[in-house]
Amino acid sequence: MDVLTPKERASRLATEFAKTAVERDQAGGTPKAERNAIRESGLLSLMIPQSLGGLGQGWQPTLEIVREFARVDSSIAQVFGFQHLMLATVRLFGTEAQWKPWFRQTAVNNWFWGNALNPLDLRTSSSIEDGAREFHGKKSFCSGATDSDMLIASALDAETGKLLIAAIPTARKGITLHHDWDNIGQRQTDSGSADFEHVRVEADELLLDPGPLSTPFACLRPLIAQLIFSNIYLGIAQGALAEARQYTLRQSRVWSGSLASDIQAEPYTLLHYGEFWVGLEGARLLTNHAAELLDAAWNKAESLTLEERGELAIAVTAAKVATTKAGLDITHRMFEVTGARATTAALRLDRFWRNLRVYTLHDPVDFKLKELGDWALNQQYPTPSFYS
Repeated sequence: MDVLTPKERASRLATEFAKTAVERDQAGGTPKAERNAIRESGLLSLMIPQSLGGLGQGWQPTLEIVREFARVDSSIAQVFGFQHLMLATVRLFGTEAQWKPWFRQTAVNNWFWGNALNPLDLRTSSSIEDGAREFHGKKSFCSGATDSDMLIASALDAETGKLLIAAIPTARKGITLHHDWDNIGQRQTDSGSADFEHVRVEADELLLDPGPLSTPFACLRPLIAQLIFSNIYLGIAQGALAEARQYTLRQSRVWSGSLASDIQAEPYTLLHYGEFWVGLEGARLLTNHAAELLDAAWNKAESLTLEERGELAIAVTAAKVATTKAGLDITHRMFEVTGARATTAALRLDRFWRNLRVYTLHDPVDFKLKELGDWALNQQYPTPSFYS
């Protein structure tokens, strides 16, 4: 590995990802070569402390890299972002005796972590069979599971109905990952379904202490997820604006009814770009502010209070709404500043809107606005859940 900083490594990777982003968007499937390049870069251990073999970065620089990837390839950004969300999950929900060895092995072996934790999908149950706990059932939206080394998986205890979350090897007997993700956007996120056929789960693989959403610190998990989303949304919008700008400057023509002599002075074109910039700048500032608060909350660890968690929740929710609205506006209206020729299928400029439209449906932004309204009117923080 060279002596480049993590940010420099990420920039090099993003440059390479951009070269094939259009054709891979069309092809779909697993971005195997790109995942291997991330493995070789060492960036999978970005958030892992140096004492455990990682790069020891905070959330702000980690999220900036997620955003940089999203500018050119939001599927890669999602898979990469989920890597750090899964690592955060074992840190927040598990014991030190659990997460420290997993962190060390991730750093040493460049493990990729995948997701099979979908709390709205109740089709996977857990029971004791022949003295051992097993997971059995199906899961949907298992982003990043294909080509992963470890999985965060969930199931409902058949006796108590309690949600159980475990960290298990992806190659364990009984786990089948299906290549059935074929959506209009985020086409290389490996977000297909999974089958669990009597998958054995060891006692030390269950994240029970403190467990899911059990303390203010453990309740950071959904906020980390939402802020990862926000940075991906923002990166998609920034990438769309950058491509639109290049196309406008190189290809767009002044409309016959305009008094401008060239496109750079065309008033309506300038109006649209001004609106785009205002929307993105506001979203960027809100997103960066939320990242600062997340780092502060993460560093407080178990001493984090409910009020501090609540303040972060408001900041993250505001960023989520702003990046959703600004991003959808830009990725939809970018064709107004590029023109009819920009709709050629070869450019696939629609991928920015398709990716953002699919991803922003993860959980309804209407409910985020309701939470912000409850804060603005009643000074009530969002109630912690897997989505807030």
